[in-house]
Amino acid sequence: MTDWKDIFKDKKITVMGLGLLGRAVGDAEFLAQQGADLIVTDIKADDELRESLKVLERYPNVKYRLGGHTLADFRNRDYILKAAGVPFDAPYIEEAKKNGIPIKMSASWFAKLAGIPVVGVTGTRGKSTTTAMLYDIMKVAGMEVILGGNVRGVSTLALLPQVTKDSIALMELDSWQCRGFGDEKTSPSVAIFTSFFDDHLNYYHGSRSHYFEDKAQIFLYQEPSDTLIAMSDVARKIQDTYGNEARSRLVVADAKPFPKKWTLRVPGAHNIFNAQCALAAARALGIDDDISEQSLADFNGVPGRLELIRELNGVTIYNDTTSTTPEATLAGLGALDTGKKNIILIMGGADKGLVMDVLVNEAKKRAKKIILLSGSGTDKIKNYFPNAPIYERLDLAVQDAVDSAKEGNSILLSPAFASFGMFKNEFDRGDQFVSLIQSL
Repeated sequence: MTDWKDIFKDKKITVMGLGLLGRAVGDAEFLAQQGADLIVTDIKADDELRESLKVLERYPNVKYRLGGHTLADFRNRDYILKAAGVPFDAPYIEEAKKNGIPIKMSASWFAKLAGIPVVGVTGTRGKSTTTAMLYDIMKVAGMEVILGGNVRGVSTLALLPQVTKDSIALMELDSWQCRGFGDEKTSPSVAIFTSFFDDHLNYYHGSRSHYFEDKAQIFLYQEPSDTLIAMSDVARKIQDTYGNEARSRLVVADAKPFPKKWTLRVPGAHNIFNAQCALAAARALGIDDDISEQSLADFNGVPGRLELIRELNGVTIYNDTTSTTPEATLAGLGALDTGKKNIILIMGGADKGLVMDVLVNEAKKRAKKIILLSGSGTDKIKNYFPNAPIYERLDLAVQDAVDSAKEGNSILLSPAFASFGMFKNEFDRGDQFVSLIQSL
């Protein structure tokens, strides 16, 4: 069994981006425990990072550079550990590259060090639910699964001590984490690409092709014996864009209808697509369909993704806070729409440079009432909803929704925008919503 102190002790590592989601601080704590010489740097000030800093305060081998970065911290280091969302063309990353310092990311560094098979799941929408579905299937099948990547509160590096010769890693991967795999010149042996829509265009300077290029790293370094699973529209885009560069075996997840006798508790056509991806991956891993069928039938969904919070006086209330794109909110509306304008939709937030035309039209058709949360994105669409109230406090928006709801209605928090401004992140938004609903 590997002693990870042999790998990390006395290594000079700059951790760029600490954040509040628990992943980066978990990475930093693990490295500190192994005896690394750490510099933690973040553009946020120490008062904003108080919760994360409290975790690290016991380690004397951690120094801090908060409220901004400095180029000196990206010279004379052994590694830079870059958080997801930090631009690869940031001047500090360029400085590290100029000085020959390897740039690492948690998920891909884990994969490189662990040396175990990896199943990776990406996609603009559906990756979290597909990952959760597949995790349940793999556990029921008796596999020794290590779950990491883009998972709330989970440091992937800190999972290294769990690795055994029988382990298999299952990772949800956002576009930045996929790029990390590309930089390591490796891809998961089973890759799942659920969907592709416009997202993060503020980060990618409006370039859809650069966004797709980052996602594509999940399969570009696969071997011919590896498996790539994609929905039909994504499969066409992969073949049109990369042709023979995609060397692995391509499985189109929705090539056959989902078995009619199989039941799902989670609503919506999009969840059938997610289940098809999970089923195709299970088959690629040699798991019997009977196990997949039972596991999918028992699957209750993922927190924050069209999550049924409670029923109150005949009104169903859903937390869909992770819907930060128009397509995601459209999926939520489609799943709950009865054709009788039964939905009270709470949406709005910070702009990501996405086109909202289709969502605006569909929301008008399907929603009984629209309630907006303030933000730069809301400012761009508010004129399309002249009767929609705009709130700067979530509790006021929730109270308005509850007061407006009648028996048979659904209240749906599905923002279609990012959370920044009113909330720390999308999970904070969802947590506050759940707390408000449970207190009613």
